[in-house]
Amino acid sequence: MPNRRRAAALAGHQRDESLARTHLADDDPAVRATALGALARMDRLTDDDLAAALADEASVVRRRAAELAATHRRVSIDAALVDADPSVVEAAAWAAGERDDPAAVPLLAAVARTHDDPLCREAAVAALGAIGDPAGLPTVLAATEDKPAVRRRAVLALAPFEGADVDAALQRALTDPDRQVRQAAEDLLSPP
Repeated sequence: MPNRRRAAALAGHQRDESLARTHLADDDPAVRATALGALARMDRLTDDDLAAALADEASVVRRRAAELAATHRRVSIDAALVDADPSVVEAAAWAAGERDDPAAVPLLAAVARTHDDPLCREAAVAALGAIGDPAGLPTVLAATEDKPAVRRRAVLALAPFEGADVDAALQRALTDPDRQVRQAAEDLLSPP
């Protein structure tokens, strides 16, 4: 396995698309994930490659595909946002934020409000802030009451939003038990 994975990685550096593509069908999921990265490195990763990888049986491949989907807007990441593996959901949430796609807001809001894994909620809140769509604001405001890491992210995610609810949430964050939450609120409330 290490030799095949290394060969897949080297294919990307050597711009050997044919070799990288052979590794997309490897028995080892880590090799398939590395092959995706190799194709992306040489700008040869197609939407079809990515769609197939997002449906792969191995979560390591789906996670890598979700990360790479950040630059492939035509490939749906909806299934990745509801994946059984939290690491895939987290990667898909990040990609959705990078895409700046308001169509992802409903699924991101669901992740931010209901996912069991705090890292997934945090990534979804960050994506909602990156997108800045008003439909995501209620979820970001609700996240200011979550665990400390999610609250910190929610305070930062309020940056693109305005209004009395936002101001009130930032004022509450100034007295949060977590120092980093308070600092984030202070930073946002400080004059430029």
